[in-house]
Amino acid sequence: MKKRNLFLMLMLLALTLVLAACNFGSEKESTDDTKEGASEEGGSKELNLVIPSEPPSLHPQLATDSTSNAILQNVFEGLTTLKDGEAIEAAAEKIDVSEDQLTYTFTLRDAKWSNGDPVTAEDFEYAWKFALDPKNASEYASILYPIKGAQAYNLGEGKVEDLGIKVIDEKTLEVTLENPTPYFLELTAFKTYYPIHKATAEANKTWYAEAGDSYVTNGPFKLTDWQHSGSITLEKNENYWEADKVALDKVNISMVESETTTATMFDAGEIDWIGSPFQTIGLDVIDRYKEEGILNISDHAAIYVYKFNTTEGPTANANIRKALTLAIDRQGLIDNVTKGEQTPALGMVPSAVKGFEEDRGYMKDNDIEEARKALDAGLKELGLSDPSELKLKLSFNTSEAHAAIAQFIQEGWRTNLGIEVTLDNSEWQVFLDKLSNLDFQIGRLGWIADYNDAYTFLEMYDSAENGNNDTGWENAEYAELLKQSNAETDPAKRLELLKQAESIIMSETPVAPIYYYTNLSVKKDYVKNMEQNALGNMYLKYVDIEK
Repeated sequence: MKKRNLFLMLMLLALTLVLAACNFGSEKESTDDTKEGASEEGGSKELNLVIPSEPPSLHPQLATDSTSNAILQNVFEGLTTLKDGEAIEAAAEKIDVSEDQLTYTFTLRDAKWSNGDPVTAEDFEYAWKFALDPKNASEYASILYPIKGAQAYNLGEGKVEDLGIKVIDEKTLEVTLENPTPYFLELTAFKTYYPIHKATAEANKTWYAEAGDSYVTNGPFKLTDWQHSGSITLEKNENYWEADKVALDKVNISMVESETTTATMFDAGEIDWIGSPFQTIGLDVIDRYKEEGILNISDHAAIYVYKFNTTEGPTANANIRKALTLAIDRQGLIDNVTKGEQTPALGMVPSAVKGFEEDRGYMKDNDIEEARKALDAGLKELGLSDPSELKLKLSFNTSEAHAAIAQFIQEGWRTNLGIEVTLDNSEWQVFLDKLSNLDFQIGRLGWIADYNDAYTFLEMYDSAENGNNDTGWENAEYAELLKQSNAETDPAKRLELLKQAESIIMSETPVAPIYYYTNLSVKKDYVKNMEQNALGNMYLKYVDIEK
């Protein structure tokens, strides 16, 4: 309610000043659908969006979530970027790869930071070393492990001087890898590989906490306003090397936790798009949007899971975890709750990933008979006689969709296994802290591929220390198989190693896969070229408003 009043006040103020541009978050006056979302002809092109919460971090090397990434990937740019499923040159204008596939030489283009300074190879070196420095506790440091010496340094077992990151000159960066990594140029498009303006970061350790002059970026947009827990404003970065191809002048992003409120805003013309990572479509409007013919459904290399705390309590027991995992009616959930044409997840790697298209035979959906056998074994091992003694809690971040999913699964566990589960919801940042600190028993999470390879769905569980693990589980054989997959250059043999690793994690079930995502979105007709790719990325650089 407070946000709505603020929007109305802003609209009245704008009208008083006779401004031509559309108001941030306010209802638009135009009845011509091709002119909504933009000002009068010749004026500013503005796009209105929402995100579900305050971004937990707008530091590229510290961010771990999709909400933060939605902002970061539009204000920063890596050596490469992704377009039409392929890695292409971005901050780098030329990339040379050695014959043995171990050394990459990146030649930077004449690009500038938002403050006018040149983007240098040293800025990339600084950012990558920040992420790998153990004292900075970057949860995504492991995505840099393909670089020679990176894992050893990050784990406190090596020296920064031994890293395969070498600045040849201001415009040349040489990177040496531990092993050939066929998807490395996709990694350099990921946020942890973005550069940091070294001079700014050294002068102000909290440079990333507020909008303004200290938030120096090299992407197509710059962060000009950040009302914490309220809104974010992006404006076109006039110093961006390809600024002439950026159509939008401004992107107004409000923070709206409720999917229902988001749908109401879209229906009223207050926002121009709904779709991950810019909020999600509420379950209660999916059918209506389908009937209206505006719902877009596309493939998404992502998985919805329930993670288990394997370090203590009932979920430390593998049979209890197995019982809970088997007793989920995934197809029923999709048909009756999510309704987005998702696919039941019976493995850790989505079927959209090459080589994992077929069912690997780890389990059946909603296998109550096997679930009850596992439950009986688990209760015996715990010295319990009745499932009600387990006293489990299922945690999720505040969302109507997550709540509806949790309630469906909660009822299935109660009906089929006699297990009573209480539900616990928290604001996004609080929830992430619970997961990171293992302050939960069962917790939901979505995982979107960071790059188009099965390894991105498996590598986070290679050790309990991995910042994205959130389960406390580790298995030496599993870790060794992943290590071998990194050194294997034969694609077929590498694929087999990854499948062997997947079979181990599925047998010990520190994670219960639930469904493979699809991308659901709706947009106004005047919004052009706004599409998520299979990894869920949304590059606003290509978006236009048709007047």
